[in-house]
Amino acid sequence: MTAANTAPAPQADSKEARLAAYNAAVAAAEQDPNLSPETGKPLSRTTVLRFGAGFLMFGVLWMAGLNIAFAVLMPLHFKTIQGITPEALNGIVNSCSAIAGLVSNLVFGNFSDRSRSRFGRRTPWILGGAVVAGVLLFFTGMTSNPVLLTVLYCASLCGLNAMIAPLVAVLSDRVPAGMRGGLSAFYGAGSVVGAPIGTLLGATFINNMTLGFAIAGVLMFLAGPVSIVIIPRESSADFLPKDEGSLKDVLASFRPPRFHGAHDFYKAFVGRFCMLLSYQMINAYQLYIIQNYVGQSVAESAKTISVMSIITMIVSLLGSLVSGPISDRIGRRKVPVVVASVMFSFGIAMPWFIPNSMGMYLFATIAGLGYGVYSSVDQALNVDVLPSKEEAGKDLGILNMATTLGQMCGPIVMSTVVLSAGYVFAFPVAIAVALIGCVFIMSIKNVK
Repeated sequence: MTAANTAPAPQADSKEARLAAYNAAVAAAEQDPNLSPETGKPLSRTTVLRFGAGFLMFGVLWMAGLNIAFAVLMPLHFKTIQGITPEALNGIVNSCSAIAGLVSNLVFGNFSDRSRSRFGRRTPWILGGAVVAGVLLFFTGMTSNPVLLTVLYCASLCGLNAMIAPLVAVLSDRVPAGMRGGLSAFYGAGSVVGAPIGTLLGATFINNMTLGFAIAGVLMFLAGPVSIVIIPRESSADFLPKDEGSLKDVLASFRPPRFHGAHDFYKAFVGRFCMLLSYQMINAYQLYIIQNYVGQSVAESAKTISVMSIITMIVSLLGSLVSGPISDRIGRRKVPVVVASVMFSFGIAMPWFIPNSMGMYLFATIAGLGYGVYSSVDQALNVDVLPSKEEAGKDLGILNMATTLGQMCGPIVMSTVVLSAGYVFAFPVAIAVALIGCVFIMSIKNVK
């Protein structure tokens, strides 16, 4: 045997070679929106379908699990807890969970960016978050201690965000820029469908809350492993350079992008905050609007809410599934987002000028369609404005904070306006806020 035959073969799959291939793939994807940043190649039809199905199932499962508990069973559970009124406990739990959501989105997005596991950067966090979210959501319904309940629910939402922040970052890591609108639409559609499914399941288990909370926990848990099984397996991240920084460096990594080089990022943040603020102003007060502004009885308002829920689910699902692919085809993100915001504003005007059931149904139809379009394309827009691909998880977590802040501030702004000036002034305020968001979205320069 010759020396040439006995010499060791070069390690084509060494960490250095894989890092070079990774950098080449990222560079190729930056030049061609049809190429995956993970492989530098186009996605096959089967791979696209797997990504779409994985995002869809993730949205359906976690939203259904959360809504079983949050929308139906927890408000009933609050009434069984001694020593505190349900309204006060509801306010405390929602305030604490909002803070937990703000922090955990940023933390877990950043931690997943810094992971170097052989199972990938995102997968371990998604699976770990699924366990924490599902188990603790179940135990939330098993305790009668208000402090422990609040802690368990906040910890469960931290687990949920440990799934959401890394999974959304998959759009940046692995999906071609030209397909992000279509694939993010599946995630939006899953959330739209999962919410009413969770509400209906929760109503089914009103008289057996233990079983209801168990099902909620199981669905929440399944969101992680089911999506991981469906989505193509993530490549190992053990070849990426490890961050050997000090604790000070780790803490500094949570710093938001510098404003000087990330104007579009912050414009997208404000645009999303405005839209969610406007949305939550009306959505959180739907029942009160129907009863106090439209003037319906409790029985009439229950019927109206039920019809509105069905209308909203149908049109939002339609808007989510159609708008994403259209956005990819025309190569535009800002226009669909702005059209959706204007459509939502027009929907808000319906009950303002038509204070009856028909006005509420028109609101559900027009605003629901607008919000479906918005939720689909806005996520793709957020990925496109990221200032750094290597910090996608952390930066997307910051953008998701705009959602949480909007959800927190919406009811506060609405109650302030209603108490000081009445519902008739609340509608134009909500419309104005949504349109202000349009101004910031249209001023984004580096995304069409």
